[in-house]
Amino acid sequence: MRFSRLPGGRVGLFSKVLSIALVGSILLQGCAAPSGPGRGAPADLVFLGEHILTVDPETAGARAVAVRGETIVAVGSREEVEPLIGATTRVVELGDRALLPAFIDAHGHLGLVMQTLGLLNASSPPVGPMEDIEQIVAALRDRIAQEEIPAGELVLGYGYDDSLLAEGRHPDRDDLDRASLDHPIALLHVSGHLATANSRALALFGYDADTPDPPGGVIRRRPGSREPNGVLEETAAVAALTRAISGPSSPEEFARSLDRALAYHASFGLTTIQDGASTPQMVAALRAVASRRPLPLDVAAYVQVNEMEDDADLDAIGYGRGYENGFRVAGAKFVLDGSPQGRTAWLTRPYDEAPPGLPADYRAYPIVDPDRYKRNAARLIRAGIPILVHANGDAAIDLMIEGVGAVEGIEDIDHRSVTIHAQLTREDQLDEMKRLGIIPSYFSAHPFFWGDWHRRSFGDDRALRISPLRSTLDRGIPYTIHNDAPVVPPDIMRLIEITMTRKTRSGFVLGADQRVDFEEALRGVTLGAAYAYFEEDRKGSITPGKQADLVVLAVDPRNVAPEDISEIAILETLARGRSVFSATATDDPPCGVAASPVCARSER
Repeated sequence: MRFSRLPGGRVGLFSKVLSIALVGSILLQGCAAPSGPGRGAPADLVFLGEHILTVDPETAGARAVAVRGETIVAVGSREEVEPLIGATTRVVELGDRALLPAFIDAHGHLGLVMQTLGLLNASSPPVGPMEDIEQIVAALRDRIAQEEIPAGELVLGYGYDDSLLAEGRHPDRDDLDRASLDHPIALLHVSGHLATANSRALALFGYDADTPDPPGGVIRRRPGSREPNGVLEETAAVAALTRAISGPSSPEEFARSLDRALAYHASFGLTTIQDGASTPQMVAALRAVASRRPLPLDVAAYVQVNEMEDDADLDAIGYGRGYENGFRVAGAKFVLDGSPQGRTAWLTRPYDEAPPGLPADYRAYPIVDPDRYKRNAARLIRAGIPILVHANGDAAIDLMIEGVGAVEGIEDIDHRSVTIHAQLTREDQLDEMKRLGIIPSYFSAHPFFWGDWHRRSFGDDRALRISPLRSTLDRGIPYTIHNDAPVVPPDIMRLIEITMTRKTRSGFVLGADQRVDFEEALRGVTLGAAYAYFEEDRKGSITPGKQADLVVLAVDPRNVAPEDISEIAILETLARGRSVFSATATDDPPCGVAASPVCARSER
């Protein structure tokens, strides 16, 4: 994985995207052809070529695709489609380029992407520049000085990864105090499940030696004392940052941030985006934007319901199957445990290597009341509201399955409950998922980003089965794969490559028996993802009658070695038949040290 690009490769792509209008952008080169006899009105757009991957057995081998308005109207041979070419039809001869169904974000956090756009990038390569704690401290000092941030104003960063820093530990309050004693400073861990804060920020959050650990979270302490060391886990981190961070100051600012985040996703070939843990405030803000104008991409929100009361009005969630100007609430979201990379995934067996200072039998913990989860999961399923359930460790996955399995007659309900991440899924759990109709959604970028770390955390018997996709396919279980943006950038081509190769940063193959081929990985971000959304009738494949969500790649991935898939450039993304991203932009200012992690497209 070399992190450049095959034809069209470029660095700092996000900065280019900002200069491209989301709708009506520069289109791929085409030519108008003479009109001829056809079925109905001429098409607006026709693609012709030898490299069309339809993800539909009925249209496999197609050499032409026609689009009229928002809909694919014909897929077949050139002779079958050419009669739809009229005087104003845009015709694209693909040549060596490939046409695929646009990608679907099976799980991500649009709202968090919006929030991290302006934060200091504390990520390690290839996503960011930080290789040790000293670099982070220096970058914080520089940001404060360059932006002349007033004393007392909160300074935030995102994406630090203790598993990749040279010191092999979290930055603590003493490290961040060296950046400033006058400013509260907090950094969010790459997992999104931990944070670290300096002394001024801890005081702002109200955390001191007398503060008890909150339910579902931990305030880490200095050795031999109750004094916080700055590192916060799970609910301790989330509660503090939620209290400290205010949202956009106006509806206009929210809309600008949304457009920027959607443009960023479109640059990776995505046309359906998920906000995987929405608050009611986020849902209201998204609805407000969509009430004024159509969103350029489809946005599906899942409302977080960990603390939902047993008698809560389920209609208040706002679930609906249809999009309104590109937005809908697609279901509800539970979070049962933490993250493998943060060593807060809840296990049935102890970690092989526990976090510092913790006992040898450490297995982490749930971050939700198990009985409340089971009661409310059953209520939602019976009400026909789909659920996503974050469960990384196998103990959390057991709880997820138990909650779904407790619903009477579940085998006869088309509920499509999704286990999000499902990293340490056991073989017996896959059998139960198949029996109960549960869909595993694998964060299958993990082998590269944290595979070497997982070998230390879990031992090879568990680490080599992270994201057990081959075992899932062998059972015929529907599945998806995802990036969990902004935990890692929403780079679908890189996700597919890692899913195929399972190579770690050190080059170790993390479970060769769980690798899949290109078509199997592609299905997880197209038709498989559409199925999980209950949208397989209108998305996920190049099929007549479906929404014209398409992506043009520089070359056919089937003709590229698996380890080079991530190099393939995305040339154009079309949503509902309109171009929402084109790779023809030329302005490319550099992404600086203080840039957002999403500024660096991956720094390939």
